[in-house]
Amino acid sequence: MAQRHQWRVVLRIEDIDHPRVRRSTIAQTEAELSWLGLTWDTTAPLQSTDLNPCVQALRTLGQEGLLYACDRSRAQLTASAPNEGDASLCVHASSRPAHAGTPIASADLTKTWRLLVDPTIEHVVDAFCGPHDIDIANDCGDFALWARTMPSYQLAVTIDDARQGITEVVRGDDLLPSAARQQRLQHALGLPTPTWWHLPLLRGPDGRRLAKRHGDTRISRWHKGGPERIIGLLASFSGITDDPCPMTANAFADAFAIEHLPKEDVVVTPEHIAWLDA
Repeated sequence: MAQRHQWRVVLRIEDIDHPRVRRSTIAQTEAELSWLGLTWDTTAPLQSTDLNPCVQALRTLGQEGLLYACDRSRAQLTASAPNEGDASLCVHASSRPAHAGTPIASADLTKTWRLLVDPTIEHVVDAFCGPHDIDIANDCGDFALWARTMPSYQLAVTIDDARQGITEVVRGDDLLPSAARQQRLQHALGLPTPTWWHLPLLRGPDGRRLAKRHGDTRISRWHKGGPERIIGLLASFSGITDDPCPMTANAFADAFAIEHLPKEDVVVTPEHIAWLDA
């Protein structure tokens, strides 16, 4: 898509999820992308090297009365979370502290801060999977923007998209709900909204997102056979071929058409893994 539309591709390493981020992992990620034949036009600075734009955004939201400090423990949040996995996000209107909505002159960056979410529906138009009306207040409530000296994912990527001039965001469909939260932030901060492209994920036989829970699915496992088998499998998932056959990255790029991509997530079966191992 990037080559066909002559987009400028930005490689951005998001490293705010401490302490899990390791420098060796960053280097390995870049090496794996290159091995697959993927290229980029520029590399953005690591997120953690300049958090000032996030701090300024936080202060702006605080001054507008859209921010409040949350001192509830993780255990308390877990007990009130309506959906599995929402423990770090979920504070609904009925659980807000009394000071929520009060303008804040300067946010204490050692606290956890949440965005005050009103009950309006966020209309997300996705270039691949169409329009979606997302009820942020009901789905996740007042979501976290800052926690213990670091911005949250939602705040960091919203600010980075704006300051790096990102016009197209292409990512997995599990992040479609995040587009609604990021749009809400963009509107509050007067920032542009990029075009969203949320594409199907690879999932294991159990229906969960493909990960180490399904065994060794690291790209490095298949280095010996070259990248062509991995790309060929992806080509069959993407509607380019009916069955897997070895393919180069350039051949994939030439043949890819977004309209042939399936709308549903793809299940990686033991037969697919066996083909890669052959």
